[in-house]
Amino acid sequence: MLNIGKFNTLKVVKIVDFGVYLDGGNNIEILLPSRYITNVPTIGDEIDVFVYADSEDRLIATTETPYTQVGKFAFLEVASVNKVGAFINWGLMKDLLVPYNEQRSRMKQGRRYLVYTYLDDTTKRIVASSKYEKFLGNTIPMYEKGDKVKCLVCDENEIGYKLIIDDLHKGIIYKNEIFRNIEIGDSFDGYIKQVRDDNKIDVTINDVAVNRIDALAERFYQFVKINGGSTMLCDKSSPEEIKSILQCSKKDFKKAIGALYKSHRINIDENKITIVVDK
Repeated sequence: MLNIGKFNTLKVVKIVDFGVYLDGGNNIEILLPSRYITNVPTIGDEIDVFVYADSEDRLIATTETPYTQVGKFAFLEVASVNKVGAFINWGLMKDLLVPYNEQRSRMKQGRRYLVYTYLDDTTKRIVASSKYEKFLGNTIPMYEKGDKVKCLVCDENEIGYKLIIDDLHKGIIYKNEIFRNIEIGDSFDGYIKQVRDDNKIDVTINDVAVNRIDALAERFYQFVKINGGSTMLCDKSSPEEIKSILQCSKKDFKKAIGALYKSHRINIDENKITIVVDK
């Protein structure tokens, strides 16, 4: 089945001077222009391509990777505006249309907006919408605590940052649980903290407790090692100092050095931590 607005693996069925034609199924042949071909293929070869419509609404293939695709959210810049709507740069020759009726507010050239890309059922064209919220929360979140998810920061409020999770759900990560800089538009891996009864989702930037502490312990050990085998950073250090160096809470830091001490990898003195040297 051909997925318009997504990547497809298609077979070469015809070779011409200006490119190759690929089998799109249902007697559809899709041109891959020669400018996207680096190694000359043969009939029957399979090529990974992104399929979209050109300026004349003909299906065309490219080996370029767009900034987004159908079913995904992304922050993109408006390249131009006309009477039809706003056209945003998504990394391909033909800009992506955001019709006026799909704009939260009138979009302006040169500004970046969060948009959702989809295939319009009526026109069968790939378009985008800045009314992104209507595309979220339409399925029941089936997550367990600790599940790894993809997060996109879409907004900020007084308690935290609003997230788009796996291009499907709304979520939030609280500011008092963040130990590194986060900005709107950032994307990162997060972990499910809880799914509430109302299907609202809390996310943590840290892995589940055991894995998180193990990773922090190893990171701190390497930090001490590259600093000559000892450090003045210890459990008497301030939370601010620990956060600035290791991007973690003091609570997690104490658990990490405790684990290293129990495994006989470090010695903890009153104001210093040193690596245990194997004899």
